[in-house]
Amino acid sequence: MKEHAWQTISSELHFANAHLEVVTDHVRTPLRSQPATWTTVHRKAAVIIAPMTGDGKIVLIRQERIPIREAIWEMPSGQIDDPVAGVGHPAETIEQVALRELREEAGYELARDGELIPLGHYFSSPGFTDERGYFFLARPVHPCKEAPARDEGESILDCREFTVEEIRRMIAENEIRDANTLGICATLAARGLLSFRPR
Repeated sequence: MKEHAWQTISSELHFANAHLEVVTDHVRTPLRSQPATWTTVHRKAAVIIAPMTGDGKIVLIRQERIPIREAIWEMPSGQIDDPVAGVGHPAETIEQVALRELREEAGYELARDGELIPLGHYFSSPGFTDERGYFFLARPVHPCKEAPARDEGESILDCREFTVEEIRRMIAENEIRDANTLGICATLAARGLLSFRPR
C-alpha cells in the first residue's frame, strides 16, 4: 500500500509541552473505508548509541528513570531537538546529536580513527506513539579528558564498560530491559557486529 493512502480527517489536541503532544486523530487507512479514531502521543525522535571500546567492550550508563521508579543500565541516548522551534543546538545533524549525547551522558568520544555507523531506526511503541529511535554504533571510543556536561534533568548514577558476555548475561537475566538497549543489541547481533552466543 502507498503511504499517501493514509488520510487524517481531523485531529484534536489534548495536551502539549516541549517534549510531546497528545492528540486524537480520525484517520482513514489503506484498508478501512470508515475513519478510525486513535489517541496518539507525538514525541521527538531520539538517538541511541552503542559505544564500543578498542578492546570490544560496550559502555553503558546507569540512570534513574522516574516513570518506572528504578535506576537501570542502558545505552546512552537522547532526544533530537527541533532547531526550527528554537530548542536545542541549531543545525545539528542526527550524527552530531549522537556524538554529543555520547559525550554528555557517558563522557566518551570517538577515537581519532573512529567511526559512527548508522544502523537504521525503530519505533519504540507504535501502538500509542510515533516516536522513533535512530541506532548508531560508535567505535572505537575512549573517555573524554573533561568531565561530561550533563543536562540538569538527568540523573546518571554510573558509567561502566561491559564485556559482550556480561551484556548477554544481563539481557538473559532481565537486568537490561529497556527497549532502546534491547533493540540496538538485537540489531548489532543481526548485522554480525556483536555475537551474543553463550561461551
